Amino acid sequence: MNLSGLLDLLHEIPAYAALREALAAGGAAGDLALMRAARPYLVAALARDLARLVLVVTARVDRAYNVAEQLPAWAPGVPVLRFAEPGPLFYERAPWGERSRLARLQTLARLAPPVGPGAPAPESPPPIVVTSALALMYKTMPVREFRAGSRVLRVGQEADPEKLLHTWLALGYEPSSVVAGPGTFSRRGGILDVFPPVAEQPVRVEFWGNTIDSLRAFDPATQRSAGSVQRVIVTPAREALPRLAGPLAARLAGWFRAQPDPEEDAASAQPDAASLESGAAFPLLEYYLPYLYSQPGSLVDYLPDGALVVVEDWEELHDVVGDLEAQALSLYRDRAAQAELPPDYPLPYHTWDEIQDALSLHHPLHLGGSLLEGETTLGDAFAPGPRFGGQIRPLLDHLAELRMRGVRPVVVTRQAQRLAGLWGERDAYLTPVENLTEPPAPGALTLVEGALAEGWSLKAPHADLHLLTDAEIFGWKRPEPRRRKRPRAVSPEEHFADMAPGDYVVHVEYGIGRFQGLVRRVLEGTEREYLLVGYDGGDALYVPIHQADRLSRYVGADDRPPALSKLGTAEWDRVKQSTRQAVQEIAEELLELYAARAQTVGHAFSTDTPWQHELEASFPYVETEDQLHALREVKADMESPHPMDRLICGDVGYGKTEVALRAAFKAVMDGRQVAMLVPTTVLAQQHFATFHSRLVSFPLNVEMLSRFRSRSEQQAIVEGLRAGQIDIVIGTHRLLQPDVQFKNLGLLIIDEEQRFGVTHKEHFKRMRTEVDVLTLTATPIPRTLYMGLTGIRDISMIQTAPESACRSSRTWASTTRTWCARRSCASWIGAGRCSSYTTACRRSTPPPTSSSAWFRRRPSRSGTGRWTRRSSKR
Repeated sequence: MNLSGLLDLLHEIPAYAALREALAAGGAAGDLALMRAARPYLVAALARDLARLVLVVTARVDRAYNVAEQLPAWAPGVPVLRFAEPGPLFYERAPWGERSRLARLQTLARLAPPVGPGAPAPESPPPIVVTSALALMYKTMPVREFRAGSRVLRVGQEADPEKLLHTWLALGYEPSSVVAGPGTFSRRGGILDVFPPVAEQPVRVEFWGNTIDSLRAFDPATQRSAGSVQRVIVTPAREALPRLAGPLAARLAGWFRAQPDPEEDAASAQPDAASLESGAAFPLLEYYLPYLYSQPGSLVDYLPDGALVVVEDWEELHDVVGDLEAQALSLYRDRAAQAELPPDYPLPYHTWDEIQDALSLHHPLHLGGSLLEGETTLGDAFAPGPRFGGQIRPLLDHLAELRMRGVRPVVVTRQAQRLAGLWGERDAYLTPVENLTEPPAPGALTLVEGALAEGWSLKAPHADLHLLTDAEIFGWKRPEPRRRKRPRAVSPEEHFADMAPGDYVVHVEYGIGRFQGLVRRVLEGTEREYLLVGYDGGDALYVPIHQADRLSRYVGADDRPPALSKLGTAEWDRVKQSTRQAVQEIAEELLELYAARAQTVGHAFSTDTPWQHELEASFPYVETEDQLHALREVKADMESPHPMDRLICGDVGYGKTEVALRAAFKAVMDGRQVAMLVPTTVLAQQHFATFHSRLVSFPLNVEMLSRFRSRSEQQAIVEGLRAGQIDIVIGTHRLLQPDVQFKNLGLLIIDEEQRFGVTHKEHFKRMRTEVDVLTLTATPIPRTLYMGLTGIRDISMIQTAPESACRSSRTWASTTRTWCARRSCASWIGAGRCSSYTTACRRSTPPPTSSSAWFRRRPSRSGTGRWTRRSSKR
């Protein structure tokens, strides 16, 4: 996708012309207060017009990936480099990821090419480098060391093969029998193969004596030549040079000897001593990088004169660096207390003061920030676009209105072909395009096949532009990459932090008691803290702090207070024994149930209908291989005569709901009802909105049964289920009540099955043994895993994250305590997580339409449907 033609419209804005002139003269600009969606657009325009290297610094890692993904659409001819973040935390002894290590080296090599004879000409156009606060904090090799380690090999050059091998070893290259990956080399007589990290293919160097006779690139998969080259640039293969590690092994010899034996502790650092002394690369070499250089470098040191530094949000950058420093300090204290850090371990990161000083030398441009009252900047020319929530008719009306006003509407969507067909029903058919190299004419509608994170409106005297994406049209947003979960130490206080005096608690060995607070007692001359728990008869139990995990909050079936256990009796043992017996009875009942289901002949669903294909084509994302595999398995189970009992296991955001939605649609198309059981009312509301938005154009009746519905509405839904008028019902535990009966239940979907009890999940199976069951979970319980491993249940794993997968969002529901919810949302947003805020109401609202009444289609078993008008009162 190429949208570079839209960059020319910025030239019509006086504020942009002034900004460009100020930056070209080397001056500084204030905060632009530019909306987040328009920042890649502005960065691409500045990179093209100024013809200078641009460094974009974001506060968070996921935002850096998002910007790097969008820039190629705006600047297709400009190289976009991603200076990545190493995997480990500061002070964590772990190897850097190979992908991030190579991305960092490729960026450094492009910024610091070798000098001297045979050096490559300056790159044109200059690249755009995108990095985050975390990557910027990591120390790296000084510029002088990197340039000194870079060599240019040319045909006809005199070079000793033995010296080249020793040089490559010192630069971090690893010997290999066959060169297949970057950073490796091999030798076969007078032929040397080497794969520099910056090269697209490895190079075969043939010698005639000590003279390079030929250089040929070759395919690492087939080892066949791909053509001759005149030169190859060999750069360092590691940011920590192995040649500098020998003296460090002697310096830390005492600490290495004090480490535990590797056979007793696999995490021991003792084997690192031999690796450092050998002067060869090994996976943990970068852990010792702070020792190797007296003055380590940073990415900013590699920037050439005249480079443009762009900071997305200076205040957010400051806050994130401060948080990372605090996290590193905490980890340092823990490691130092456990003697897991080498002596006098240097600071492995650049502090905020160092980063601030380095960036300030380049007069950074701040895209974010806030403005004073009455102040105007370039950011005022951009505004967010309208949201349509999947309503196509208002969208088409809006596009027609923009054309009449002479505005340039540009729609970037993955559904361009479908929108073109709908537009052709009211106007001339428009052929979607993939490239937009020239600005569209005023009043011309352009449909572009592609994806962007979000759209915006550009207001200018002669350059009005409305950019719409799937986020505005359908409510879809291009998923942002998932953040890697960081390990967090759990303090003993966390086990009882949510307990208040007077709460009922359960001790594993002594039973139900009442928590009375934290007390101090002196035992054998030592004062310690204890958790005081009261029991029946005035007995008291003092639980040491380090045993706080033995206590848990009491959770009962209702709000009635439980009976306290009595110490010194066998009462609690009898309770545990009776519980075990009840569990055994449930297990036997389940075994009988599953045996009956295995022998029962269920309903075999028909193959996919044309509407099924239409629904699947409307999915706004590209399915992963795991998703498609799970869908094939689910459909095969449904089309077989045996009742399905399949578990879909995958992380949050990996596409389990889409699998369930397509299975539900397949069941309804075969004349069967579908029940979806969820643990919370908020989740029920979310799934109801998702199912309604995806299925609104089909003759289905989807309803929600939870406490968000009034009593009369619940009664109407129950009657509709009994009469077969409702095809899909999404509900909470209310679905398990005796009055809920189905006319023709064919599929049960259980979401977050770990949140339900065993009897809850098997309720529908007892009602009808031939019903198909599809269970969704991100954290399966041991019982479920055991049943899957033993073959009682089938399991489909979705282990591949969608491209640029979105982080899990938190949805908060509140009726009165909105202040608490807003604070919670703010804290999640500050942590870089998505957050949405939903206000719970006693009455649900009908799907938004342009009129006061809304319509639904009731299905007929022949596959067609008829429209019926329904009152707007719910």
